[in-house]
Amino acid sequence: MPKTRKHFQRLSQLRANEATVLAKGGKEQGAYYLAGFAIECALKACIAKKTRKHDFPDNKYAAKVYTHDLSELLKLAELDKPLDRDVKTNLRLAAYWGVVKVWNVDSRYETARLNGKDMVAAVTSPTDGVLQWIKQYW
Repeated sequence: MPKTRKHFQRLSQLRANEATVLAKGGKEQGAYYLAGFAIECALKACIAKKTRKHDFPDNKYAAKVYTHDLSELLKLAELDKPLDRDVKTNLRLAAYWGVVKVWNVDSRYETARLNGKDMVAAVTSPTDGVLQWIKQYW
């Protein structure tokens, strides 16, 4: 199945919804991982939006977009400057990004307690959540 912008948008929302269910059920490790993955997918939707139909991407760029590093994906989506600007005036978004940006794909192997409830709140807050903020650009 090809990975399109719409695919990443749907996947992002699906994983955010699943993370919410897990957090409410006390399954915080899974909630933490899926909430972070929702942000990864949202950022990849933004990157896909910038891809022009029929253009062949540069090898170095193509390799970079397969990363799981949220800060790197933010840069590749060209959202680092808008986020820097917005966190100066929206302290809740700043705090939420602080929670989200430390996520990494290896959290799926974590058995130590992860704060899934805080991660889910940071991702899914309808007013200041990171996912809501990214949706402006996808």
